Amino acid sequence: MKKGINYWAFPPKGDGSPIGPLGAMKAARELGYDSLELTIEAEGELSCATGQAQAEGLRAAAQKAGIGLPTVASGLAWGCSPTDPDPQVRAKALENSKRCLELCSWLGARTLLYLPGMVSACFVPGFAPQPYDEVATRAREAVEALLPLAERLKVKLAIENVWNRFLLSPVEMRDFIDQFRSEWVGSYFDVGNVLLYGHPEDWIRILGKRIAAVHMKDFRTSVGNLDGFVDLLSGDVRYPAVMAALRAQGYDGPCTAEIVPGKPGDAEKAIAALRIIEKM
Repeated sequence: MKKGINYWAFPPKGDGSPIGPLGAMKAARELGYDSLELTIEAEGELSCATGQAQAEGLRAAAQKAGIGLPTVASGLAWGCSPTDPDPQVRAKALENSKRCLELCSWLGARTLLYLPGMVSACFVPGFAPQPYDEVATRAREAVEALLPLAERLKVKLAIENVWNRFLLSPVEMRDFIDQFRSEWVGSYFDVGNVLLYGHPEDWIRILGKRIAAVHMKDFRTSVGNLDGFVDLLSGDVRYPAVMAALRAQGYDGPCTAEIVPGKPGDAEKAIAALRIIEKM
């Protein structure tokens, strides 16, 4: 199993400043991770303002450190959604996604975690719920607009199952992906995100080869809200079934622990849990 860690898992340094991509690379490698999932932020060392030379410098640094950068994530679409009712916001979201695809290419990553839009989200206060069918149409249009660039750069748009009240079943996710008839659209499957309304092993079986990357998380269904996300192996995810399903599909991509926000010791606990999960 290729064990990865998300950049958000690393808390700020003692002086309150971010650990930074280089610091996260060093920490991840020392802990025994195979890969680091960098994140594109609104500002900072890796943002939409980052140029090609700087991004390629991070790629070279990762190679020197012996840490892979197979996937990239971003939270930009929560505040600037590709399915927002405002066409100007949708245009900005499309611009952001195109730059994220370019950054992936410069970093040497082959997969971009992609938020296709949202009907609503409990952690985006003030966002008025949008009609589901209109979100579906706008989400399709956004992917169609991004596909030519994704295909040219050979970076996969990996659509995440996330708490956006959209694409709520594995069958719907499968059909949404398949409508594009492109190998450059796939699934970024989050194990913990589905537990509130489904079973991860079902999603894995149904999505199959469409899965480009996996987020490892755990969740307690008895809590039933954002507070239900807990340390790996501390929740209700049946990881033996998850691993059996991934192996049955021949999945060999990264399994990345996602922890938001990271606290001291979280990355250490996650690698220990991933080593246990690997043997299940």
